[in-house]
Amino acid sequence: MTDSPPEPGRLAGGITRNALQRDAVREAMRARHPDVPLLEDDELRASMQGLLAHPPVAADDVDGVWLFGYGSLLWNPCVEVVERRAAHLHGYHRDFRLRLTYGRGSPDAPGLMLGLVPGGSCKGVALRVPGRHLQRELLLVWRREMLTGVYEPRWIRLRTPTGPVPAIAFVVNPRHRCYCGSLDERTTVELLATGHGLIGSAADYLEKTVAHLDEQGIHDRRLRRLRARVAARRGIRP
Repeated sequence: MTDSPPEPGRLAGGITRNALQRDAVREAMRARHPDVPLLEDDELRASMQGLLAHPPVAADDVDGVWLFGYGSLLWNPCVEVVERRAAHLHGYHRDFRLRLTYGRGSPDAPGLMLGLVPGGSCKGVALRVPGRHLQRELLLVWRREMLTGVYEPRWIRLRTPTGPVPAIAFVVNPRHRCYCGSLDERTTVELLATGHGLIGSAADYLEKTVAHLDEQGIHDRRLRRLRARVAARRGIRP
């Protein structure tokens, strides 16, 4: 499955470490979507510091911070990662609950993004960001995940093959205007098949997420089914 053709105003290369360091994602969003409210860096730092100020006790034994990758963090973390572990989160599952008219969507072609929502469980990967330059690295994460406020950062507990670890996860903010609730599969397929915008297409996001989950031995049946239906909708043969 291939990404949508380049379009005017698209952020070249999508979200990269360099783009986050230069704050180019914010600049591109302001230019392309001036109506979308964005959080300033001082607000992002306050959010980050507020979370770090109240870690679970087990976090004191970690050199750095664990992040939970369940979507694009799996294949494009954009920050320094020194350790990865298979991880299982109970109490949340991933679902397409964010209907976006920016990013991998646009007003004319809205797309969908994954988020963690209450209930069930979710398999992914724990990513350890080392303690050196932690503030710098986490600011990049916050610029990436929290720029528009669609997520809420939260401490969670992950099960890994070598024991439980405390980690930061970004869960869906149900109060955000982009929260769309649970959609029927037909609508989900249509939005994933047609959504595209500043940083690429929703179909490419789905494809890369499924491919990297498969690489980790995580076979998400629903995402696989959606990938097949989206490919069929786009006229792409398996």
